[in-house]
Amino acid sequence: MAWLEKIGVKGIKVDFFGGDKQQTMQLYEDILSDANRHGLQVVFHGCTLPRGWEKMYPNFVASEAVLASENTYFNEHHAKQEGFELTMHPFCRNAVASMDWGGSIMNRFLSKDNKSRHKRYTSDTFEMAAAIMNQTPIQCICMQKSNLDELKSFELDFLKAVPTTWDETRFIEGYPTKLAILARRHKDKWYVVGLNGESKVKTLTISLPMFAGKEITYYTDVAPEKGSLAPLEPTKRMIKVDKDGKAEVSLQALGGIIITDAM
Repeated sequence: MAWLEKIGVKGIKVDFFGGDKQQTMQLYEDILSDANRHGLQVVFHGCTLPRGWEKMYPNFVASEAVLASENTYFNEHHAKQEGFELTMHPFCRNAVASMDWGGSIMNRFLSKDNKSRHKRYTSDTFEMAAAIMNQTPIQCICMQKSNLDELKSFELDFLKAVPTTWDETRFIEGYPTKLAILARRHKDKWYVVGLNGESKVKTLTISLPMFAGKEITYYTDVAPEKGSLAPLEPTKRMIKVDKDGKAEVSLQALGGIIITDAM
C-alpha cells in the first residue's frame, strides 16, 4: 500500500473473500485501516454485505455483495433476469448499503464486437436509469469503442454527467421484482428514474411534487410496432407535469424512464 501511494494510485478493489468467519471480518477492517493510512479508497468484491462501514471508515467506497452484472455476460439466464434483479435490489440489497452492481451495459449484445453471443434484454433507457437507481459512489458505465458511434448523442451526454452522490432519495412507486421508481436529488437537481422488471408495458400516473407545473426532460423508450422484434429505441423529449405534481408515464417491457431538470 505504501508503494501504491507512492506511484499515485488512489484506490483499490479487493476480491475475493471466502466466508464470514471472524478472521475474515477482521481482514476487511485491517485492509480498510491500512488503506486509510495511505490515502487509498477501497471497493470490495466477492464479499459480504457491508454493515456500517460507511460510518466507520472514510475510505470505504462500496461493496459488491450481490450477483452482479458480470453474470449477464457469463450466462444468458442472468441476462434475461436483469430486469427482475434490478427491480428487486432497491428494496433489499441496495436499501442496506452502497452496491457495486457493476455498471450500465450499453452493448446490445454481450460481446466486444456487439454482434455475437447473447443479447441484452433490457432497453438503453433501462440501463441509463439503472445508473441512478443503483446507488454506489463510483458508478461504472460498461462501454465498448463501438458504442461511441452507435449510441445516440443524448445517451452519451447523459452517461457522461451521471451523479454518484445524493443529498436526498424518495420512494415513488414500485414492487420488488416488478417495478421500481425512485427520485434522487443531487444538489438542486432531481432525477426520477423508473425500471420495469417485467415483459409487459406499464402506464402509470405518478406523483412528482418537485416538478409541479413544469415542463421537463423525459427519457423513455419508443413503443415498438405490433409484432416487431426490434430492440426498443431510446428517445428524449419533454413532459408536462400538472400543477398538482402528477404526470402519466409509460414503461415499455424491460424498459425504463428518466425525468430530470438537470438536462
